[in-house]
Amino acid sequence: MPTPNTPAGMRSLGALSLVSALLFAGCMGDEDSAMTRTTQETATTPQAELTLFFLRDGKVAPVSRGVPGGPNLMATALEELFEGPEPDDDGLETAIPTEMTSISITAEGNNVASLGVSKPLSQPARAQIVYTLTQFPTVKRVSINEARPVGRKSFEDQTPAILVESPLPGETVQPDFEVTGTANTFEATFNYELWASGTVLAKDFVTATSGSGTRGTFAFKVGYAVDEPTAGNLVVFELSAEDGSRIHQQQIPLRLE
Repeated sequence: MPTPNTPAGMRSLGALSLVSALLFAGCMGDEDSAMTRTTQETATTPQAELTLFFLRDGKVAPVSRGVPGGPNLMATALEELFEGPEPDDDGLETAIPTEMTSISITAEGNNVASLGVSKPLSQPARAQIVYTLTQFPTVKRVSINEARPVGRKSFEDQTPAILVESPLPGETVQPDFEVTGTANTFEATFNYELWASGTVLAKDFVTATSGSGTRGTFAFKVGYAVDEPTAGNLVVFELSAEDGSRIHQQQIPLRLE
């Protein structure tokens, strides 16, 4: 029954407005729900940190890459490696040919990964691939295009005398952070300094497990104190046995907490 004193046109317009409002609210609800689902899915997607090995002055140099987690991180690592260095990877190069693709990659027994690639590879390019794939605990050697499997020892000429594998450039560290890697220096010793704001915060010498022609491993901790988070540099170097000058120097930029 019509409402007293309300014109029929006004009643129709009011009903239409109500329906439109409800439909609009429903659409917005769908958009909000979709946005919420997308945000939740993005937030819950597992992330992985991979190490890629490019080249600096012809020697392998590691950088970190954050990627979505997945069942085949070895394939993901190769895809990222084949993309080459990013603009902020200061001074890094790659010997891997452009438009390189992996035909196949399988993990076999005896800690061997077999890889098929689309183009011939130089020794530095092979070093990049072998170093990148052997970051995974199940891989110690790599066979490329059915060649004899080789490990990191086959690429001593492409490895810096002091190779810091952790922390990686750009990482945030805290006091007493650990530094790990490998070295092949005279009598297995080298030095380090931690710099910030033009000041040496810490320094000492390190002894690896072997040296003088045989690559060994090292691990040491660096203590420091800063009033607020700041940029810093970890510098590693060997002192020349001939004249005491610094040789084989490497710098790793860090964020000091």
